[in-house]
Amino acid sequence: MAEVPRPALARALLQQCTSARLQVKPPEHGAEAEWVEIQRGLVIYICFFKGADEGLVPKIVNMLLSVKLSENESGEYVSVLDLPGDVLIIPQATLGGKLKGKKMQYHANIEKEKGLELYSQFVTLCEKELSASTRCAEAGVCVKHGTYGNRQVLKLDTNGPYTHLIEF
Repeated sequence: MAEVPRPALARALLQQCTSARLQVKPPEHGAEAEWVEIQRGLVIYICFFKGADEGLVPKIVNMLLSVKLSENESGEYVSVLDLPGDVLIIPQATLGGKLKGKKMQYHANIEKEKGLELYSQFVTLCEKELSASTRCAEAGVCVKHGTYGNRQVLKLDTNGPYTHLIEF
């Protein structure tokens, strides 16, 4: 009897970039918009589904930061840790969408409060891993992130396009 595949618990979309800017706060009442910015590195869009828990997050972080997708000066594929490169993390609930008729539905997405918890843990672990890397620390690599549950404007310069979708 064939094994029934388990549903995905999270989905990540990775894009290499030469630079990226994410608006994390829109302009209001005469104040300018707030942006976070990275240079060469990796943009990670992340979405958690129902059933995801805290035990899954370290596995995702380990995989995404160690997968060899970035080209170094020699043309070899290396991880963002080995590059070393900056990381921009963007919560992306639309990665959980499923087409039904002519509309998208998001029934598989995790509840907002739990999603915020997992997203915060994901950001913290990414920051911890990059700061623990001597190579990244010496290069001044940074982790920037968007705000969970808000619309955000992204400006992205890619060196590809190299876009990879990974399910967990």
